[in-house]
Amino acid sequence: MTTSDDALTYVYAAVPLSAGLRDALEGLRGIYGSPVLFVTAPGTVAGDPRAPLAFATSHVPLRDFNESALKNHFEDLEWLEDVARTHHDVVQALSTHTTVLPLRMATVYQDDDRAGRALAEQYEAFAERLAQLIAHTEFGVKIYLAPAAAPADTGPATGPGAATTPGKAYLQRRRAQHNAQEAVYGQAQNAAEVIGAIASRYASQHVRHPTQRGALTGPAENVLNDAYLVPDANAEPFRAAVEEAVGVFDGIRVEVTGPWAPYSFAMPPAVGQHSATGEERGS
Repeated sequence: MTTSDDALTYVYAAVPLSAGLRDALEGLRGIYGSPVLFVTAPGTVAGDPRAPLAFATSHVPLRDFNESALKNHFEDLEWLEDVARTHHDVVQALSTHTTVLPLRMATVYQDDDRAGRALAEQYEAFAERLAQLIAHTEFGVKIYLAPAAAPADTGPATGPGAATTPGKAYLQRRRAQHNAQEAVYGQAQNAAEVIGAIASRYASQHVRHPTQRGALTGPAENVLNDAYLVPDANAEPFRAAVEEAVGVFDGIRVEVTGPWAPYSFAMPPAVGQHSATGEERGS
């Protein structure tokens, strides 16, 4: 199917294509309700025993996904959230039926032919990476600290060592608050070390993402935001081991999410991505 002049080809992911996958995902809808289609690379090597690779795509309006429109839309949080959710839903739907290599949100090409040529140019790299992701999924592990409480005014202190002035009493309360917060940070560090040791047994790769801030975390402070690539056979043991191990730490909350399509591992290991044991636009 070709792309009309007023539309672009939006790419969600690269996948091994089979008749079964086409049938299973018939009727799947993408951004703005457009059907999800598959674009293959021209000139696939004859006799290759692997399933041919394809881009999972849909057509999106040029007016909303050209370069200048995207710059404006990325300031529109409601629009951005809708597109991100749909992108994720399509990738997750694909991942329930096959190994999936997610592409970044808003990866678009001028038409299906350009998308197919781009796939051909990266065919071997995609095929190699997909082979490494077979029977693996991604899990996220985050550590949060509760917000520090303001030093309470409990009235005049009595007994040995009690402050003799309101100012000294305030400083004592601040010091106690600081010491309590430092203890919580220590608990978080210990929990992170325990999680890393568990991951060395169950996960094959690890990515450390920047910690989150603002509306994403609410009043809690996010101090660890890691992703692990876990073989399917280890998925439940990994989750259970982490959740059991971190239950002994006070003052922190550990969140384990997944299994997800391997967003954090779509590209080979690079800086910040390593073994757990030790937007692109088409022209």
